[in-house]
Formats: sequence, structure tokens, C-alpha cells
Amino acid sequence: MSHHVTSADIAIHGDHLDNSKVAKVKILALGVAGIGTVVSLLGLFGVFGEWFQGTFAYSWVFAFYFFLTLSIGGVFWTLLHNVSNSGWGTSVRRTFENLGSTFPWIFLFGIPLLFPQVNQYLYEWMNIHRATPDGQTVKEHLHHADHLLYAKQWFMNMPFWYGRFIFYGVGLTAVIYFLRKLSTDQDTDPNPGTARLLKARFHSNYPLIIFALTITFTGFDFVMALDYKWFSTMWGVYLFAGSTLNSMAVIILVCTFLKSRGHLKHVTGPEHFHIMGKLLFAFTTFWAYIAFSQYFLIWYANITEETSYFLIRNTDGWNTGMIFLVFGHFVVPFVVLLQAWLKKNPKYLSIMAVYTLCMHALDHYLIVIPERGISLGNIKPEIFGKITPAIDGAFWGDILAFVTIGAAFLFFLLRALGQHSLYPNRDPRILESANLSN
Repeated sequence: MSHHVTSADIAIHGDHLDNSKVAKVKILALGVAGIGTVVSLLGLFGVFGEWFQGTFAYSWVFAFYFFLTLSIGGVFWTLLHNVSNSGWGTSVRRTFENLGSTFPWIFLFGIPLLFPQVNQYLYEWMNIHRATPDGQTVKEHLHHADHLLYAKQWFMNMPFWYGRFIFYGVGLTAVIYFLRKLSTDQDTDPNPGTARLLKARFHSNYPLIIFALTITFTGFDFVMALDYKWFSTMWGVYLFAGSTLNSMAVIILVCTFLKSRGHLKHVTGPEHFHIMGKLLFAFTTFWAYIAFSQYFLIWYANITEETSYFLIRNTDGWNTGMIFLVFGHFVVPFVVLLQAWLKKNPKYLSIMAVYTLCMHALDHYLIVIPERGISLGNIKPEIFGKITPAIDGAFWGDILAFVTIGAAFLFFLLRALGQHSLYPNRDPRILESANLSN
């Protein structure tokens, strides 16, 4: 933006992505996602044998929750923009909304977790519940079988777990659908005014509760529950930090891509990337603070049920990944993102965004995969071998799951980008955002 932006610079009918220019990528992504999903479902339901079924279940959780956090983060940035009455973010608000709109589709990939054929390998507490003898209640059975699980039975019971699953999907889907529709309808409103802004602000306050419950308890139910004995009071905040940090990385990449194709002209520039870069920097620091706090509290308390998490991840070479995470996820991006000039350059900032997403993938890989050998060794050692944090050969399933859900994520994101104007061209604050100076 080399000059002061006026209303004459804002396209009357908005800025629309030419779907024909991304059609090949969308078709390829859809094809990979479709074929990968079919193969994955066959594997998850035992067609390729029980060894692959059990190991691949963990691959699926890893990939599913990684991409789910990115979608949830898009909802968060949409809510935060509306609640804070943000002026600068108006130009990129539609990108927030488009990223958040992938949530319902990515959440569908969690449906296999509902089936006993899949969750029997993931959540040992469910197997203990299912082993309740005839004539006994679950509570009576747990009182004798596992006192720790008995104490958690009010939360870790299967009807409540299934109910929470439905709440996550329906609740956050309704939130992003309503807010995105409210925003896109403004593009064709002959009298846009400020009424929609006030409505969006009001209806973004209470959904923050739904967002907080979703990012926290999906982390409990899908990831922490892989070891029902383990717990951490910092877990929800830890996952929130990673979700917001890396969803901003995706937003930066999308905006850079659109700018390179001639879109978002006049309405975004170095100042917008500077702010997004500062947010990337801020949440990098926040993630490190929460990660250290979680480790410090667990180390200081030295409670067996808590320390097991780090003991597992310091065994069989996983400690190399944990140490690398400290430097790779914090030290490197912290030092690099201190440079103001870099944060204003979309190309270099995008490189850091890709790097951050790679660290996020490593983070979630270390969260999920080391538990695989421990749990499967407990459940069926005759099939999966001795108890160990690593299972040889299971890595290929991790790649299959990641590519499959990743391709679906890319397809639904590109689909969302092509449905409406790439920025809210009739928003009363668009000129304020376009002329941003910070």
C-alpha cells in the first residue's frame, strides 16, 4: 500500500478467488483425502490385521488432533476479533473465518474414535468399563478393579464421554457457522452499517465459553485419556497456546498466498503482517512459558501419576525429540521473530510460519505416539510385543494419517476461500484497517 487507501480503492463486489486457478490443487487434495480415508477406515476397522489396526489408531489421533487444533484456532481468532472490536484485523477477518469454517469437516475425522473397534486400543479406561461382570454396576466393578479410575468415574464414563463428543462438534460448528454467515451476508447488504458489527460482538462473548470448553476437553478426552492415570492442571492452557500460535501461522501462510496471487490488494500490507508476526512471536513465548510451567510443576510435585508422562518421553530416544522441542519450538523462533523487518516481510514470515507448524507437528507427535507402545503392550502384548514407547514399523501409518487428514484440511480451506469475498469489502471499518499504521 503505497498511498492512502480510499473507498475508490475498495472493490465494489469484493475480492474473489478464481476457483479455476486452484482447481487442480483442490482435486488433488480431495483425491488424496478420499483414497487415504478409505484405506484408513479399512485399517482402523481391522481389514489389514490387528497389529496395523492398533498402531494406526494412534496415528489417526495424532493427525486428527493436530489439524483440529488449527481449525479451532481459526474460531478463536474470529471470536477475539469480534469481542475486541478489532480495527486492524478487518482486512484479514475473512481468513480467520475461513480457517475456522474447516472445523466441522475436520471434526468428522474423529468419528472413528466413537467405535469400540478403534477406541479399545486407545483408551484403556473404556476397556475396564466394558469388562464389568454381569450383575455389577460399573461403579461397583471399578471400586474393586481400579480405585483411581473409580475416583474419576464421574467424568470418565462412556455416556458422558459420548455426550461431550457431540457437544464439541455441534457447539463450535454452530458458533463458526453463525458468525461466518453474519459476516458474509454483510457483503451483499445494501445498508451494512454497524448493526452487524455490534451483533457479531455480542454473539462472540458467550461462545468464548464454548471455545474454551472445546479446546480444553477435547485435549482431555482425545489425548490425555490415552493414559487415564496421568493428569496435568496446565494441559488445557498448553493445548490452547499451541492452537492459537499455529493457527496464526496458517493465517499468515494463507494471506501470503493470496497476496502473491494479486488478492487483498490495497487492504493488507507490511503493517498487517507485522501485527500477525508479533502475535506469532507473542504466542511462541506464551507456549514456552506454559510448557515450562507444566514441566516445573510436575517435576517439583514428583507425583507418580504425573511424572509418568515425562518418564515415557525420556525413554528409547524420545528424549532427543523433547530436547529438540525446547530449542526448536522456542529458542529459534524467539530469536528470529525479534526482528521487526522480518515480521513485515510476508516471504520470510511465511518461512517462520512453516517452521512453526513443523514444530507443532513434532509437539503433537511427542504427545501421542510414545504412549502407543505402552498402552498396546498393556492391552495385548501377544500381538504388539513388550511394553515400550516405540513400535518399529508403525511410522508409515503416521504418515498415511497425516497426509490423509492434511489433504482434507487443505481442500476444505481452499473451498472456503473460494466461496465468498476474501475480505469484508462492505465493513465500515475496512478503510481503517487498510490504512493501518502501528
